[in-house]
Amino acid sequence: MKRFIEEVSRAQVSLLPECLDDFVAEDNPIRVVEAFVEQLDLVALEFDGATPAVTGRPSYHPAVLLKVYIYGYLNRIQSSRRLERECQRNLELMWLTGRLAPDFKTIADFRRDNGKAIRNVCRQFVVLCRQLDLFSQSLVAIDGSKFKAVNNRDRNFTHGKLRARMEQIEKSIERYLAAMDTADRTQSDVAEAKVSRLQDKIEKLRQQMQALKEMEQQLREAPDGQVSLTDPDARSMATSGKGTGVVGYNVQTAVDTQHHLIVAHEVTNVGHDRAALATMAEQAREATGSESLSVVADRGYFSGVEILACEQAGITPFVPKPMTSSSKAEGRFGKQDFIYIAADDEYQCPAGHRAIKRFSTVEDGLELDAYWSSDCPGCSIRSNCTTSNYRRLKRWKHEAILEAMQQRLDRQPEMMSVRRQTVEHPFGTLKHWMGATHFLTKTLPRVSTEMSLHVLAYNLKRLLSILGVSGVIEVLRA
Repeated sequence: MKRFIEEVSRAQVSLLPECLDDFVAEDNPIRVVEAFVEQLDLVALEFDGATPAVTGRPSYHPAVLLKVYIYGYLNRIQSSRRLERECQRNLELMWLTGRLAPDFKTIADFRRDNGKAIRNVCRQFVVLCRQLDLFSQSLVAIDGSKFKAVNNRDRNFTHGKLRARMEQIEKSIERYLAAMDTADRTQSDVAEAKVSRLQDKIEKLRQQMQALKEMEQQLREAPDGQVSLTDPDARSMATSGKGTGVVGYNVQTAVDTQHHLIVAHEVTNVGHDRAALATMAEQAREATGSESLSVVADRGYFSGVEILACEQAGITPFVPKPMTSSSKAEGRFGKQDFIYIAADDEYQCPAGHRAIKRFSTVEDGLELDAYWSSDCPGCSIRSNCTTSNYRRLKRWKHEAILEAMQQRLDRQPEMMSVRRQTVEHPFGTLKHWMGATHFLTKTLPRVSTEMSLHVLAYNLKRLLSILGVSGVIEVLRA
């Protein structure tokens, strides 16, 4: 083929074989992976096998397998079988491992047996970022997102799903029995064959019904009323789309607003975010080392108890209050239309009357004060306020903390935009990397390990974009 660049013959013998290092450029990110793992104290991080056994067949050093996993998650190769193939054919991995090629079982067992150590490595990387002074703004955004588990929706059972499935089977059996009656009145070979098929279907449905009744007993014994057969820790969770849901895990993250680094994360199987604010805020403060930390989250995190815990810990929260007033939805005055007068410990209603404190009570563990006005029965606008004789208001003992937080939000309305542009992008990136199946492992501890590898890869890419390959290597070797 004239006038084209010609390839080298596959049978060509080299007098001097090429050096493997020649295939890896100086600005290749795998040199960062090498430098990062080499400076880790694997014994202190509690990796199994960091100290070799005196007898037996020599094992792979944990550093080699850790490099394999970091490289895999950086390049969207999470499967142990795919990593095995890449170790045998990928020049970058050959350079990284020194031409070692562990089998898939060894690779998979390393992730399974070193979950705590891998999570420690992820935290160690955050410590490195803190030493580089990358968390200087002392503001983090917190959010949660649902990630799919290795558990099909049909393999997850709740009381609602069970009842719906039982009703569906009962209707199918009734339909088949009616079809059998019709077929019995028709004397023909076709009718006999049809009756036989219908009998088989009814028998299978009755077996399914029996299995569902056994599952009903398991649901009664389950503490949270759910049973997942493939991944026992996965739970059915509602998502933002109407009528949709996912069987999986709720991943919580705290993201730095300056460089969008994930400073803390946690995997839970609780389908809501209401009880996660204080925990994630405390983890973020510990990770960033900031004494005066501010956290911003969406309405799903609004909980008086959690906000109080943040305030008591010296953390400043920014969480908008959800608008869930039934009175407002029906066109009447909401609680926000009543003005609290702190000096008198009274509320002023829209008609100008005073609702005074009547008694104190405890509901759901919260100390509440009850208020109402004696002028309610004769008020001219009572129909716009309540359907009963008196409009009763309840105030939490620490309501002033929530009011102060709302005032902060009113003064800084841009906080919600900061939250959205900070914390939602990492979730989109991680789900894009993970693909449609999301998690590959089962049970909460192993899923947490897998998530730590994803977070480590994400943070490593962010650091590379901030400092560059040569800058990161220089820092790691300093």
